Amino acid sequence: MKRTIVLFPGLALFLALATPATPNAEPAPFFKWRSKANGNLVCSQTPLGPGWEQAGGPYRDARCGKRMPVK
Repeated sequence: MKRTIVLFPGLALFLALATPATPNAEPAPFFKWRSKANGNLVCSQTPLGPGWEQAGGPYRDARCGKRMPVK
């Protein structure tokens, strides 16, 4: 009697479906944030808290120098 292993076709199907999704990911954009207390500007990907307001963006780099096209 011959035994067949069904694990490999299932694994191949999983890899074929999961692999194309990975190259589509992009890093989060950076934004300029202005302090409400003294007006200092900071570049960050996330909000810094209630004492800060968004002053510009989105940007591609951590120095907020390269503008990112808005989709």
